[in-house]
Amino acid sequence: MALLELYDAALPEVYGYLLSRCGQRSLAEDLTAETFLAAVEAVRRRPPPALSVAWLVGVARHKLADHWRRAAREERGLRVVGGRDGDCEDPWDERLDALVAREVLAELGPHHRAALTLRYLDGLPVAQVAEHLHRTVHATEALLVRARGAFRDAYARREGRDV
Repeated sequence: MALLELYDAALPEVYGYLLSRCGQRSLAEDLTAETFLAAVEAVRRRPPPALSVAWLVGVARHKLADHWRRAAREERGLRVVGGRDGDCEDPWDERLDALVAREVLAELGPHHRAALTLRYLDGLPVAQVAEHLHRTVHATEALLVRARGAFRDAYARREGRDV
């Protein structure tokens, strides 16, 4: 499939994937552009990879993870992020309001948002989340515990419950 044909077929898929994960049009547009620039670079390599919509969505996932890593580094430079290791029930065990959950996810720090999105929205196993975030599996598991706790607390505040 020629790159231009693939572009036409994949653009809605890639943009939709990114927009649903980050919730910001301008960011999704930028990351979509980065994804297709990466495809152009890949086509120039010998031998070129087998391009497909799935391959482009995988590239988009990496671009989004890269963005979250950059944002987390910037945020760490501005403030110390604290988290608590919650041993409460997992919020994914109960029914969540999707709109509230999206808003709560957007409030979290980029490192928590990245970990939760990759693990629960994309359904990646912890080892692959760790790979995307350039962390060890154990560090990623700890990050997920803190991220779930932060999500749980923020969701409860939104719902008007005591934390």
